[in-house]
Amino acid sequence: MTVHFLTLLDIEKTQLKSLIQRAIALKQEYQKGNAPELLKNKTLAMIFDKSSTRTRVSFEAAMAQFGGHAIFLSPRDTQLGRGEPIEDSARVLSRMVDMIMIRTFEHDNLEKFAAHSSVPVINALTDMYHPCQLLADIQTYIEHRGDIAGKTVAWIGDGNNMCHSYINAARQFDFTLQIATPAGYEPNRDVMNAAGDCIKLSHDPSEAVCHADLVATDVWASMGQEEEQHIREQSFVGFQVNAELMKLAKPDALFMHCLPAHRGEEVTADIIDGPQSVVWDEAENRLHAQKALLEYLFNPTR
Repeated sequence: MTVHFLTLLDIEKTQLKSLIQRAIALKQEYQKGNAPELLKNKTLAMIFDKSSTRTRVSFEAAMAQFGGHAIFLSPRDTQLGRGEPIEDSARVLSRMVDMIMIRTFEHDNLEKFAAHSSVPVINALTDMYHPCQLLADIQTYIEHRGDIAGKTVAWIGDGNNMCHSYINAARQFDFTLQIATPAGYEPNRDVMNAAGDCIKLSHDPSEAVCHADLVATDVWASMGQEEEQHIREQSFVGFQVNAELMKLAKPDALFMHCLPAHRGEEVTADIIDGPQSVVWDEAENRLHAQKALLEYLFNPTR
């Protein structure tokens, strides 16, 4: 049976926690100069409808370090960009490569592609979820502070794909997520309802950050929302992560941001560049967490 990774819920809790530990181990081995060719002669197709820095580089580097190969495909490079049915592209590509990574807009299209693929499909970001980023975030927290189970995480800002993935992470890794969004920018109701008591929603950043072990945020206008930038800047006044807000979290609270960041908007420079910020470790861990994910999806019964 082909195992896909479209959301964090696609991998069972215990296995997901083991995957994070494997990512930490792979990182340590790489830092020692050890790079086993675990995916030698394997090929990953990378379909990008949305541009990326960290996602492309981390997946390409992961495959190279594992002895495999990655193929970058933009809409200009494929028949998908010319209107070929998603089902047909999935059937063809999955007969030629060993795994497919997709970064796109509509989550429904990703699900349709996976349903017709005979090889594992990875969600490298959709408008609904960004699960690969959460693997890196959880790895980073564990490296700095130990187990995240039982901790409190604050999400400040838009109820977007990152927020949805943090909601799923709260379910899978057993922490409490305190969300603060402006009115009208709440996360998807179905995603929240499925999470039950592990999340708390408000419109007050101070309430969400209170006694948090980790504070996370994202840009106010994501890719595809550029025309909303001015309106969102007005709506998100008061939702900036700054020194005043961070003082309400625990003294040793960490700060995370999936990047790219807009200093002076969703976060101030003194926070993202300050001692509580672990955003550079977080960005690097995209590489190591995805290596663990690739290894697992190639052999999920290992």
